[in-house]
Amino acid sequence: GSGLGAAIATMFVRQGARVLLTDIDGAAAARKAEALGPSAAAFAHDVTKPDHWSAAAAETESRFGGLNILVNNAGICVAGTIEDTSLQDWRRTHAIDLDGVFLGCKTALPLIARTTKDQGSGAILNVASISAVIAAANMAAYNSAKAAVRHLGKSVALHCARSGYAVTCNSVLPTFIDTPLLDGFTGGRERSEIVAKFARQIPMGRIGTPDDVAYAAVYLCSDEARFVTGTELRIDGGISAM
Repeated sequence: GSGLGAAIATMFVRQGARVLLTDIDGAAAARKAEALGPSAAAFAHDVTKPDHWSAAAAETESRFGGLNILVNNAGICVAGTIEDTSLQDWRRTHAIDLDGVFLGCKTALPLIARTTKDQGSGAILNVASISAVIAAANMAAYNSAKAAVRHLGKSVALHCARSGYAVTCNSVLPTFIDTPLLDGFTGGRERSEIVAKFARQIPMGRIGTPDDVAYAAVYLCSDEARFVTGTELRIDGGISAM
């Protein structure tokens, strides 16, 4: 309903896709889907619940006749060092950021494989983070979850290849992107101050926009990328090159 998910959904619709937007905030997803027009629909969805995933897959098959692309995007970021992070926050972060991706791949892959068996290729895209390769002292749970998402995607890609599925699985690794996720880092300061602070860490001198990630998502889920699997695209303004 917002952030990267909304941007990716918008870009996919522009490219001619029919999209089911899912969000734990079903109303937000519905508003975005309505704005995108008849090619988009919405579904309330808690990614930590297996039955919600099953219902979302069934809704997709009923509405569209199958599934070609899954984008696992839901995520939270709770700051904290290894000493500061509570077990509750650790588990919640992993439940949404990692278990949600596991459940999405596990539930959607059989449907994608069936859909694409006689009609082209399919793709799974996992939204990880540059935090999967660049750790921060105060991001213990988030670093762990996103690193696992990156590696899980490689396992899924190899499974698809060895099973003869025409399905790729890749990850995008964004750095700081101008989405509501940044609001949790303000700590009482002006948001513009936080954005400027993050921008100073990036060689290109700015944080990313949601469309910077959405364009990459379109490519990695397109037929043009059908020989690209088990890898990641770093959308980070050069920060990981330092």
